[in-house]
Amino acid sequence: MSRGDVYLSEKESRRVYVMERLMDGVVTVKEASCVLGLSERQIKRLKAGVKERGIAALAHGNRGRKPKHATSKEVKEAIVGFAVGKYHGASYQHMSELMKEHDGIFVSAKTVGRILKEASIPNKHTHKTPRRRRTRNRMSMEGMLVQCDASPHDWLEGRCSKLCLHGAIDDATGKIFGLYFRPNEDLLGYLHVLKQMVEDYGVPRSIYSDGHSIFFSPKGDKLSIEEELKGERVKLTQFGEVLNQLGITHIKARSPQAKGRIERLWETLQSRLIVELRIANICTMEDANDFLCDFKKRFNSRFAVRAEDKEQAFRANPGLESLHKIICIRSHRKASNGSTISYGGSTYQLLDSKGHVVPLKPKSPVCVTRHLDGSLGALYSGDYFKLKAISSDSNKKAIQEENLENKAKPRGKYKPSMDHPWRRSINSTTKDHKNKKRYPLEGELGGIHAPY
Repeated sequence: MSRGDVYLSEKESRRVYVMERLMDGVVTVKEASCVLGLSERQIKRLKAGVKERGIAALAHGNRGRKPKHATSKEVKEAIVGFAVGKYHGASYQHMSELMKEHDGIFVSAKTVGRILKEASIPNKHTHKTPRRRRTRNRMSMEGMLVQCDASPHDWLEGRCSKLCLHGAIDDATGKIFGLYFRPNEDLLGYLHVLKQMVEDYGVPRSIYSDGHSIFFSPKGDKLSIEEELKGERVKLTQFGEVLNQLGITHIKARSPQAKGRIERLWETLQSRLIVELRIANICTMEDANDFLCDFKKRFNSRFAVRAEDKEQAFRANPGLESLHKIICIRSHRKASNGSTISYGGSTYQLLDSKGHVVPLKPKSPVCVTRHLDGSLGALYSGDYFKLKAISSDSNKKAIQEENLENKAKPRGKYKPSMDHPWRRSINSTTKDHKNKKRYPLEGELGGIHAPY
């Protein structure tokens, strides 16, 4: 990006936008500091530089300067000539040694590789350098961190279509908290695993998963600067909403190696679980899920280790009824004129605890909840209701009855209240009339008519 004669990188362009908003007084120094990730002192220094030298103050000071240790043009041309000439086929390290020994050119193997890559000269000795990683210690308490993932595989060895195994493992002990088979990796599989874990152990402190769209919104890292300055946050996914209601912190792993414990679990299960499923002659997904309950117990007794701290980080289970309403799939609908909603190609009415139909305001929002046992419910105005499916004829009749009730009734004779302005004017006139002096009527003064 360019501003006049100054060419700015994407990072510097971001600073330009925020500094312009700061100069205009739209944002404060503290807000600009949070967005740019700089200290307030640094923001003030940049602001002073922009006032003095303009946008050029945001560009790096060494821009346009040639480094003192830069390789000269003559040496670069010599290296390219050696690579296609007498040193053809040598590796970068070997070329560096040969040039030092025979030509008096002292450059490192990395410099040789960079120069040849810029000249588009391939090297058959090139290989991917392994990344250096630091081993992370286990968490100290059970339930402090749970790793969650799924593994698509031919678990039944052709006796059934390929299945995807969803699972959760404790970071401190290596204990399996939940396993569930589904045809594909989906939200329902992870909700079943979460339900198993919360019912058997409790609510964990945090869950560690990859960046799948089931866990995190695809727009999670794409908020604009204006949205960040306004304090907007990314909308949670369905799974994220469930974790938020349970008070579980959701952490995103940046690589498969970061959640290596569950990645190694899949290797173990693909060698042990497959054999046990074969021995038990499991041929369907339903039977495989029933088999996993006993398998988890045997696996944990064999492979789980003790945590460093005897205390557990789990919070108490919120209760089966609350858990039933929280761990579910939610869909938002609008109420029709007949106090009904549509879901899954069917029409439903809301029923209260006494079995009575709940009247709905037209176009009011209703949240349909599909539970793990297949049952349906609805949230309306903060309360939970059951759903009753109705036929299309019943739906039409309900709408007609609703329309009849909403028709305007014939208006009766309007009688204004005592404090109505009309009443006040009439009352005041009557009062004044009563306070006036009464004159005798005609005949009372000998036939003379006395006016008021």
